Amino acid sequence: MTAASPSPSPSALLDRPQGAPGARAEAPLTLDTAPPRTLGFREQFALWANLGISLIGFTSAATVLGQPGSELSFTAATTAIVVGTVIGTAMLAVAALIGARTGAPAMAVLRGLFGTRLSFVPTVLNIAQCVGWGVYELIVIAWGAQTVAGTQGWRWLFVVLAGALTTVLTIWPLGSIAALRKYVAVAVGVAMVYFTVQLGRQGFPDPGAGNWKGFLGATDAIIAVSISFVPLAADYTRHSRTARASFWGTFSGYTIAQIWCYLLGLIALLQSHGNADNLLDSFTGVAAGWAFLLVLVLREADQSFANVYSTAMSVHNLFPRVDRRLLTGGIGLLVTGLALEIKEFTASYYAFLGLIGAVFVPLLAVLAVDFFLGRGRQGWDMSQDAPSRPLMLLPWVLGSATYQFLAPTAIAGWWTNFWTHLQTLVHFTPQGWTSASLFSFLVAGLVTWAITRLTPAAAQKQAAK
Repeated sequence: MTAASPSPSPSALLDRPQGAPGARAEAPLTLDTAPPRTLGFREQFALWANLGISLIGFTSAATVLGQPGSELSFTAATTAIVVGTVIGTAMLAVAALIGARTGAPAMAVLRGLFGTRLSFVPTVLNIAQCVGWGVYELIVIAWGAQTVAGTQGWRWLFVVLAGALTTVLTIWPLGSIAALRKYVAVAVGVAMVYFTVQLGRQGFPDPGAGNWKGFLGATDAIIAVSISFVPLAADYTRHSRTARASFWGTFSGYTIAQIWCYLLGLIALLQSHGNADNLLDSFTGVAAGWAFLLVLVLREADQSFANVYSTAMSVHNLFPRVDRRLLTGGIGLLVTGLALEIKEFTASYYAFLGLIGAVFVPLLAVLAVDFFLGRGRQGWDMSQDAPSRPLMLLPWVLGSATYQFLAPTAIAGWWTNFWTHLQTLVHFTPQGWTSASLFSFLVAGLVTWAITRLTPAAAQKQAAK
């Protein structure tokens, strides 16, 4: 099969029939079962629109605004939100398209890029980011529920309830996506319109009128949020009826929602004088705001659902014959337990975004170039025995190094010092135009393209043998 085929069975990886005739279509329980193709444009638009709106998105407006005393102007922050979302979502839509064409989960797709054994490297990294996002989501759901209830207590109860709802949704993922389209998306749309009108009427100050310093850094932060869904996208779009529906449903739904979410969060943040801890008070401060905020709090469970379910899909790449219901149940318990122990995430959130960008932006570049211009044109081997392609790790590593060189992630003192010392050695000072996301994507993409030109398919097959 060629890479462009929409067939649900691209390789021996997905060769078992799905369910009994006439049975209600649901996601397969094991990795080697062909996925049902039940999702059209509307279902995918609703899914990604819901994922583009989140309580974390509202509070993350602080990553765009900048540090106190050096805030971007409202115009600059708005432009960063729009540009970063369009770029990041375009990358996300490409990953969604690949998922629809192959019919394989995201980490199984990487078997074709790296080989089965080497695909375990990005799989482990994706498990880490999905668990991290899942924990963050349960924390913010509990925070939102406390705000609605007007209490600082009962946090443990809200975390447990959110974790239980999340786990239940993962048992019937396609049914959950259908419910999002039919019911949740409409309620969320009404709540967003209401808050936009109410908060917009109150006005807000422009904290950094005319200031554009740090614009590309803010854009990179927005790209990182969108790109965090790249290693999850195929887990859902593998169920798409057509490749076109997967691409445009993903791009349009997520772009509109994330821009709207961040702009509303920016306005609320400015009204709370830049204090992200009090941001949700801006929502409850309007007439009947608690009721509409409750809608958004309950809807947040689809974010944690996506992260827990995709964690299970990633684990499936390591253990393909384990029932996904057992995996999601165990992962749901793990995420809930961690969320009960971890009370705050603000301090680590910025570093978390930097790591996501450094890992997954160049990974997408390698994936897309090889799929559309390299080996993928002849058809990837995504079977359990797919041979290793170690050369494809090179552009990924170079792209990640480029990202860290331009914008070192503050995960540990020694790590940051290494990259800043390297900048000093080569007499490099980051400038306003040095976007870590765009340059790392460019480096990884160009190196991958060079590899595809220098090692034609025949030579690659011989090297694999």
